[in-house]
Order: sequence, then structure tokens, then C-alpha cells
Amino acid sequence: MPIAFAFALAASFGIHLAALFGPDVEIFGGIDEPPPLRAELQPPPPVAPPAAPKVSEKKPSTRPDAKTAKPRRLASKPPAPKSMAEEPAATPGDSAEIAPDSSSTPAPVVDSEAAKPKSAPPAKPILPAKGSIRFAIYYGTQGFEIGRAEHTWEFTEDGRYRLSGMTKTSGIAALLKPLVFENESSGRLVAGGLQPETYRTRKNGKDANENADFDWLTAEVRLSRSGAVQQISAGAQDILSLNYQLAYLRQPEGGTTVGVVTGKKYDSFALDALGVEEIDIPAGRFRTLHLRAMGDTVTEIWIALERYSLPVKIRYTDKKGDIFEQVATEIGTQ
Repeated sequence: MPIAFAFALAASFGIHLAALFGPDVEIFGGIDEPPPLRAELQPPPPVAPPAAPKVSEKKPSTRPDAKTAKPRRLASKPPAPKSMAEEPAATPGDSAEIAPDSSSTPAPVVDSEAAKPKSAPPAKPILPAKGSIRFAIYYGTQGFEIGRAEHTWEFTEDGRYRLSGMTKTSGIAALLKPLVFENESSGRLVAGGLQPETYRTRKNGKDANENADFDWLTAEVRLSRSGAVQQISAGAQDILSLNYQLAYLRQPEGGTTVGVVTGKKYDSFALDALGVEEIDIPAGRFRTLHLRAMGDTVTEIWIALERYSLPVKIRYTDKKGDIFEQVATEIGTQ
């Protein structure tokens, strides 16, 4: 390989590594930068002089003199209530009903806990209790390997789940810029699929500040980077749990809309189905459903229809048209 070409290739890798492995990666499109804030000092408005107090003329009182005023007549004393013994007892045959005194009826007690919306009940997983997928990551149409990734999952008997992902540079890319990006999603498994509660990220072992906390009672997500709290739709996922939520789509071949939290923002995306395809990858030959989400960037996912609908191939095309492809090399289940 000519030295000039090697340096050009290395420079190209250096440009794209941050986009792929850094916490700024946006699989479903870039983030909109807020407009800069401008602050201008303005002189305070002139203060008007206080108005002179208005003096009202004293009018002669029309109230009668206390000496000549007639005394007020006191209300007569109300009759004493009848005793219980004087009240006729109601018999079962009486057709008339006596309405209770609303003034003496206590207000109903409302259970605040019962009034709150309840979380969905847990469900059994489609996937095996534990498993992992290993990926190779390639850049460009020539298939230069620039990274490796591994996903692991675990479903517990109490209806909870935990997903973890680790992506790191490899080969020349690792020599130029060694990076390790980790993310983790945890939550509950309900009838509709995965219900994330927390999403965490790390870059080279340190908090990447691309975290998210879900509150399903209020249908909100809090983003750590901006501190923003956004409303989310039912079934919303984080960027990691989305890959495994695809197995719970009722009719994925008809397309759907998914809400996705990337760590920076929350947005909804149309997920189109492009048909069933047979693909050959290092992990084997799979019959897959080809899905695509389009925006400023394009993300394509191939899920193995006969292997728990696992994501076995992911292709990301950025705004410049550069392609990053992630394909499964090994799948293990327990």
C-alpha cells in the first residue's frame, strides 16, 4: 500500500471515528443546535412622580343617632329538636326515603395511591433468558474494519431486563484513536415489550453524560445532558433497547412509528419495511426483514425472523453519504 494512500486512509478514519464511537453519535439523525442567546442591557423605564393623594369632602352622616336609633329585634329562638324517641321509626314497608343531610355527610376519602396510573404487568420474554451478539463494524463500500461491538441481554424472573453494549475501535482505527463506548439499558418487560427506565453511557470508562431516566407514570423522560424533560409516547425506547423491541412489533412488515431516546433528545421516526431478504454474514445465513428509518441520516436494520428477530445487520448512512455497517459475527444464547 503506498504511504500516501495509507495516510489518506488513516485521516479518513480519524474523521469518522468520533461520529461512530463517540457519545455524539446520532443513529437516527443529528441534533439541532439551539440558537445562541443574546442579552442586551437596557436602561430602566422612567419612574413617574407619585400622584398627590385625593382629598374627599366629608359628607354629613345619614346614620341615625345611637340615642334615637331603634333597637334591633332579635330572632326568635329556634324550636328544640325532637328527641330520638319522638321520631317515628321507619318500617321496611315504607316507600318514602329520607334524604340524608348533606351538611353532616362526610366527604369521601380518595386514596391517592389508587388514583395514580398503574404500570403495565410484567410479561415473559421472547428471547432466551441470557444471550449475546458480537459484531464487526466496517466503514465504506470497501469493507474496512474499524471496530468491534458486543451486545448482551438478561431477562430475570421478576420481569426485569438489562441490556449492555460495548463498542471499541480495532485495527488501524484503534492505533489512531483508541475508543471504548459503552451503553446500558435497564427496565421492565411488559405485554407491549421492553419498557426502559434508565439509559446510561460511558466513554473510555467515564460518564459520557448521554443518560436518560424514564418516568412512565407521567410519560416523561429526563435527559442528563441538557436537563430537559420531554413527553414520550407509549412504547418509546432508548437507542439500545430499540434493537430488541423490534421482536415485539405486532406487524413489522407493515411498518410502524417508534419513539427513540438517543441520550441527547427524544423523537419519533417512521420505520418502513422493505421486505424479506436472505443475507449471508459471518454469523451465518439468515432470513431477515429489512427495516429502514429515514431522516437527515438513514438507518437500516435486518432482523432475523427465525432467530428471535435479533438484529444481525445494521447499516448507518450519515449526512455526507458515508456508510458504516455492523454485522453479526457470533450469536450465543442460554
